[in-house]
Amino acid sequence: MPAKQDPIDLYFWPTPNGWKASIALEEMGLPYTLHLIDIGAGDQFTPEFLKLSPNNRMPAITDPDGPDGAPISLFESGAILQYLARKTGQFYGATERDRIAVDQWLMWQMGGVGPMAGQAHHFLKYAPAMDPPHDLPYAKDRYRNEVARLYGVLDRQLARTEFAAGDFFSIADMAIWPWASLWEGQQQTLEDKPHLARWLDTVGARDGVVRGRALAAEKRGNIQDSRSAQNVLFKRP
Repeated sequence: MPAKQDPIDLYFWPTPNGWKASIALEEMGLPYTLHLIDIGAGDQFTPEFLKLSPNNRMPAITDPDGPDGAPISLFESGAILQYLARKTGQFYGATERDRIAVDQWLMWQMGGVGPMAGQAHHFLKYAPAMDPPHDLPYAKDRYRNEVARLYGVLDRQLARTEFAAGDFFSIADMAIWPWASLWEGQQQTLEDKPHLARWLDTVGARDGVVRGRALAAEKRGNIQDSRSAQNVLFKRP
């Protein structure tokens, strides 16, 4: 990594996916400039942001010191984590087997925990508060139960290893922790998952995680209390 790193532009809002990028930047000691993307106000649909993130989702980053010294922009939180880990040589393990394990658990988060926990949040918290309310017991049970199954998978893994991909902290932990830390809102229990509980505390106590999680924390609101945010997030095509 160059001796002097120009700041990375971080396009962010304080959500679990946003925290992945802010935690990574803090853990890796990379300077960054914060650009808030108020998803409740529809900032993610502006033409300027869509040039960076065509899927109208944050986080996104622009690195002025990209490959071959040319700027590069990235969207998708998992791709951002992989890019930053490769760029800095940090949090990706020491061997090829380590990197395979990290990728495996990172993909597990991207394909499982994130989507399933996101649906649990929607049907348990947001849908019942909409106008008109959508209180759907089947959907609540389906996503609550699937999140519980996934956390059981992680608990069994953490019975064998200190962190998700092995006995080293990695971008896989940075990806999983922001979602798993919200287990109460997903109506989960840790009583039968002692290893997950231990890991949540260990990761949550890291200085970089604390700083990344605290970024713009005052902007985090309750979507269920905002009709305008609901209209932007849940009704816009």
